[in-house]
Amino acid sequence: MKMAKKCSVFMLCAAVSLSLAACGPKESSSAKSSSKGSELVVWEDKEKSIGIKDAVAAFEKEHDVKVKVVEKPYAKQIEDLRMDGPAGTGPDVLTMPGDQIGTAVTEGLLKELHVKKDVQSLYTDASIQSQMVDQKLYGLPKAVETTVLFYNKDLISEKELPKTLEEWYDYSKKTANGSKFGFLALFDQIYYAESVMSGYGGYIFGKAKDGSYTPSDIGINNEGAVKGAALIQKFYKDGLFPAGIIGEQGINVLESLFTEGKAAAIISGPWNVEAFSKAGINYGITKLPKLENGKNMSSFIGVKSYNVSAFSKNEELAQELAVFLANEKNSKTRYEETKEVPAVKSLANDPAIMKSEAARAVTEQSRFSEPTPNIPEMNEIWTPADSALQTVATGKADPKQALDQAAETAKGQIKAKHSGK
Repeated sequence: MKMAKKCSVFMLCAAVSLSLAACGPKESSSAKSSSKGSELVVWEDKEKSIGIKDAVAAFEKEHDVKVKVVEKPYAKQIEDLRMDGPAGTGPDVLTMPGDQIGTAVTEGLLKELHVKKDVQSLYTDASIQSQMVDQKLYGLPKAVETTVLFYNKDLISEKELPKTLEEWYDYSKKTANGSKFGFLALFDQIYYAESVMSGYGGYIFGKAKDGSYTPSDIGINNEGAVKGAALIQKFYKDGLFPAGIIGEQGINVLESLFTEGKAAAIISGPWNVEAFSKAGINYGITKLPKLENGKNMSSFIGVKSYNVSAFSKNEELAQELAVFLANEKNSKTRYEETKEVPAVKSLANDPAIMKSEAARAVTEQSRFSEPTPNIPEMNEIWTPADSALQTVATGKADPKQALDQAAETAKGQIKAKHSGK
């Protein structure tokens, strides 16, 4: 799920001890006594507070404080913080998508976190990098996700699964009849289309030697991106994708076709595991397919994090709570309750997590994926790119023409809104 718009997983194996992860920075006795009787407010994601119930209770007991947990849609918490923070009714700790970090920091909404390197090292490189702005840390990862391939086992077996996107095209040509379909994806959105375009050499922003993004270097219309968009256009042009999956309602149509048994496979994310299970679909989950050039389809790594509000009156205690909620022990407990894949490296091979097909698929797909850019300039990419891809999908423009226009629009908006970068 695009974490800023729907919202965005990177789990590589590494050995990090449980004891190190479970222990955040220790407060002195004077710090504890000064926090006595305080109250912290945590904004947690909708229907996810069950995942931190025990951790909150333990923190309250250890620090002799009260922690109030309020559920809010995580992708919209920053919007609420803009109003509630200055009014004094906002949270001390919130959760948010990693690709909103840059904008939030620029607006002065988040506190920089000062935690030791051994705490930072608990998390995968990609997830902790999503919390960095100008080499400063503004959050700790709580969960990670990528897009994956869901397939209906009653329509296609694991052994029959096409290995490449081109093979899925051929499969769809044989099975699509206007009411039933083979493979479906929301390729009219850059969040999903980038999986194809980047495989041929496209990219959102170039990178400097230090790994930071170069917003003046936009690659959504380079030769590779255009080639990927041309492949995407074939699925629509040849009637393999229904017209209903284009535009704002596309996601609802795509998910309905899958839950109704009318699509053999779709690209979605772990956020739909529970919904598809409740729908009674006999589904399997695997990484995204390869492309004809041998490269695997990529995806954006979405990172959910715990962050400290710049308006918090208990900054140090709020940071203690963020560290505690995101440690290894509590990350594992949260996974058991919410099934959100944790960002802690040492949990990548945990049997309790790896028995999940979804977690295994996300782990494997993360090998071919990169974090969603977290700089403010990314806000100027989404709409122009999506608009261009919709004209490609509907055949109103050829890929090069559409993507050239999108790139020019994005560059103009970046220049106007971001100090001429």
